[in-house]
Amino acid sequence: MNAKQTNPHFKRNWPFYWVSRVNARYVQVLEKRLKPIGIDVPRWRVLMSLYEDTYLSISEIAEFSTMRLNTTTKVVQRMISDGLVTTRVRPSDARVTEACLTAEGDRLRALALAEARQVFDISFQDVSDEEMTVLNAILEKVFGQLNRL
Repeated sequence: MNAKQTNPHFKRNWPFYWVSRVNARYVQVLEKRLKPIGIDVPRWRVLMSLYEDTYLSISEIAEFSTMRLNTTTKVVQRMISDGLVTTRVRPSDARVTEACLTAEGDRLRALALAEARQVFDISFQDVSDEEMTVLNAILEKVFGQLNRL
């Protein structure tokens, strides 16, 4: 696709338009679902970053959650105050602070994940497994290309 091409349906054919719209709508829907359980989207991102890993550095959480480092630091500090996360010095590198979910953080993560799974199931109910595989592969490829810039 040529970005300069004149097209009366430019937005429809511009993948970043759809990526932005899907992400914005997903965040809106997720916010509405998470609010009743006392979680906002930044906290959700930290909870889910820590879901598959026991300990992550604040920088790693920032990378996984797509939040800026200073924002991630503030969110983690609030989560420490709320008893959702604990921190420690990384055993292999004393310069690195790592975060881990507490039992309460893991409990809230499970509640939040249940809400997110419902959003996922509804959002992708008409998407086949093959389409999902292709979609993820394309998005991963584009992400890799953007990392080269």
